[in-house]
Amino acid sequence: MLRVPYGDLFDALVQALLTLGFESQRARLCAQLFAQATCDGVYSHGLNRFPLFVSTIRNGLVDIHASPALVSAAGSLERWDGNAGPGNLNAHSCMARAIALGRKYGTGCVALANTNHWMRGGSYGWQAAEAGVIGICWTNTLPNLPPWGASSPRLGNNPLVFAVPRPGGHVVLDMAMSQFSYGALASYRARGELLPVEGGFDSEGHRTRIPKAIEESMRPLPIGYWKGSGLALMLDLIAGSLSGGKTTHQIEANPECETGLSQVFIAIDPSAFGEVERVADITDEVIRDLQSLPEIEAVRYPGQRVLKIRAENLANGIPVDRSVWEQVRRISRNT
Repeated sequence: MLRVPYGDLFDALVQALLTLGFESQRARLCAQLFAQATCDGVYSHGLNRFPLFVSTIRNGLVDIHASPALVSAAGSLERWDGNAGPGNLNAHSCMARAIALGRKYGTGCVALANTNHWMRGGSYGWQAAEAGVIGICWTNTLPNLPPWGASSPRLGNNPLVFAVPRPGGHVVLDMAMSQFSYGALASYRARGELLPVEGGFDSEGHRTRIPKAIEESMRPLPIGYWKGSGLALMLDLIAGSLSGGKTTHQIEANPECETGLSQVFIAIDPSAFGEVERVADITDEVIRDLQSLPEIEAVRYPGQRVLKIRAENLANGIPVDRSVWEQVRRISRNT
């Protein structure tokens, strides 16, 4: 592990994307989304996912020149086709459109079909909060989560994001439908650590804290047990219905071929009601003077830890996996 300044990481990603054929402005935005996710400590969906992103470009799943296209509209609700473009660029574009609709109508909703993995879902929550609106978004995924009571993965571990703008630090919740996302499992495995609590089942059906055992069984534990399982199904149904796109059972169960996803982006402009100012008071009151339990580092609101990690990484350099960093540099040098 080594630390790399944000500027160096961003520049290397831009150059790699240009080498792959991206147009300049799209390369810069795509690189920014990867670099910011890494800077914020979401390493599994930042730099560490970049080599897989490159492979989906090279195998033809991702069309680097494609952009979302409007399919139909009904007031503040719109349906778009992602045309198999880069997932993070598609998602950023659709959240921007939802924000524009929200400012016009109060609430805007964009449903996106035929897109690719959006990388770090929280990016689009932060995007909405930075624009001063409440953001809600989610995506379906390949089947990698068993319905509660079953052992075969039929549901998606469908990430769900809520974001509320707040002076001094936005409140952003970015969560999967399992206790630990597959990205988190990979991060714990790479560090050689056990999960802090049981996160799923091994191949013999025993609950375990060993990340590799859960990855191999593909039986992560849903949040809230049957409640998380039910929520995963509902998110999939709504995304597929609104977008007219695929639902999880229609998506190939191969992480290297995950494409044709359906997503929803919602933006709510609270400014007409003057509610944004209340967020700081509410959030501060919830965590004020709370004594954390011995096993918990600190009581914090969603997004607070990201701000801390971001500041540390900007000051000290971003921790990167040496082998992944070398892969990116080789691509940027076209070697």
